[in-house]
Amino acid sequence: MTRILLFLLTNAAILLVISITFSLLGLQGMLDQQGINIHYPSLLIISAIIGMSGSFISLMLSKSMAKKTMGLQIITSPNNATEKWLYQTISKQSQQVGIDNPEIAIFNSDDVNAFATGMSKNNALVAVSTGLLTTLNRDETEAVLGHEISHIANGDMVTMTLLQGIVNTFVFFFASVIGHLVDRIVFKTERGLGPAYYVTQIIAQIALSILATMIVMWFSRHREFKADAGGAQLAGQQKMINALKALQKTSEPKAMPNELAAFGIKGRYMNPLFQSHPPLAERISTLINA
Repeated sequence: MTRILLFLLTNAAILLVISITFSLLGLQGMLDQQGINIHYPSLLIISAIIGMSGSFISLMLSKSMAKKTMGLQIITSPNNATEKWLYQTISKQSQQVGIDNPEIAIFNSDDVNAFATGMSKNNALVAVSTGLLTTLNRDETEAVLGHEISHIANGDMVTMTLLQGIVNTFVFFFASVIGHLVDRIVFKTERGLGPAYYVTQIIAQIALSILATMIVMWFSRHREFKADAGGAQLAGQQKMINALKALQKTSEPKAMPNELAAFGIKGRYMNPLFQSHPPLAERISTLINA
């Protein structure tokens, strides 16, 4: 509830800032003179509906999508010692942070990875790869599980969804404004919306989405440090450090679906501005100096 209230207040504040900025710059008058009568509050509401709906639909479908795309095997009743240990460890950690037991799953992959997803703290899922279970020892795996449980307890799935929805909202909002400007001022369309609006709006959305992704990924990297700290509290600082060191020795993991990538234990290597996870060396250093 706090996050939703914060989201509403943030949008209201940004709307006020946009209105004041447009008035101070005289943009509203310039648009009116050109015959562009954009009602900014209405456009922002439409943009919010478009931007937020996509993010929340992705969140709602995250568990079912993970089950289908990752080939997850849900552990409903442990069948062996490993599954029993996983179930007991996750149950213990969930009790420690005060959340309901998430669904527990294993997916068949040589990659050493794990992730958490779900609609809420009490409706989540934690999945680990067979590669992780065979590569890491029990202490290291316990720390990885603590990292994922911390993502859930911290509400990172909902927080990331709200952030993504906010940036989606303003990507669409400003892309629409840019489309109107180009259509009316450059191409002199007098009535309705000309082809230039739609072409420009799409191009602007692509360009602005790249910038927005940098913001979302920066926040994702910030949350990884929080999840590492949570894993250290649940399993022990040295176990978390050893787990990250073990991950350093493994090969780069294959890409997970975009909706899940930010909640994996290990990210893929790419341009630093677009990484969902900080470098493992930086994460280890942060824990050591904590």
